[in-house]
Amino acid sequence: MHCRIYLDVDLVLDALVTIDTEQSKYLRQVMRLQAGDMITVFNGGGGEYKAKLTFLAKDSGQCQLCGFVDVNRELPCRVHIIQAANRSEKIETVLQKATEMGATSFQVVNSERATFSLPANKREKRLLRWQKIVSEAAEQSERTAMPSVLWVEKLSAVSQRGTCFVLHPRDALLWQEIRDGILGLEDITLAIGPEGGWTNQELQLLQKQGFQTLMFGERIMRTETAAPALLAAIQAVV
Repeated sequence: MHCRIYLDVDLVLDALVTIDTEQSKYLRQVMRLQAGDMITVFNGGGGEYKAKLTFLAKDSGQCQLCGFVDVNRELPCRVHIIQAANRSEKIETVLQKATEMGATSFQVVNSERATFSLPANKREKRLLRWQKIVSEAAEQSERTAMPSVLWVEKLSAVSQRGTCFVLHPRDALLWQEIRDGILGLEDITLAIGPEGGWTNQELQLLQKQGFQTLMFGERIMRTETAAPALLAAIQAVV
């Protein structure tokens, strides 16, 4: 099986690049690779590199970048996900699956009906875990860009780009009505509510910020299903 890893460093053709402890353990113990084997590396800056392992131990490694492949596997439209906080495992599912489907960025936001909170003293550790989930999903799905993950404490503080939609099951635009207009957009922001849904006050706040309510079919999806489903639909259009 071909091996592909993410390295958060500058990559330059012919350079020798250090591989950190965790990635070295993965290459050696999981993939059973050794010095001389070829791998693919990327740093999210576009394209990827073919690399030869020059050294590999249980806690460190090194590779030489042998060739650059100018490939782009990203969606032509950047999709930004605002995900209301839910139980931890649901957030992780969204991050993993939406990364595989091409999301550009994530904002996990606190909300009135949130079932998950993130105190300041635990935020850094949790964000590192979330970014690791995204990184592994990007490696597996052969992304050439690396999505970012942020925690936002208040809904009023979320950032938005391009055309913005908030998913809502009633009194909303139908996907069929806006589908053709997706083609050619550079950025889309999707706001997905918590398990109990957005409150009326939250919907009004988002609408004041320029979000249009969007209904994606007759059935109500679970919160962890919505973002991947919408990304799949967008991918089919663009």
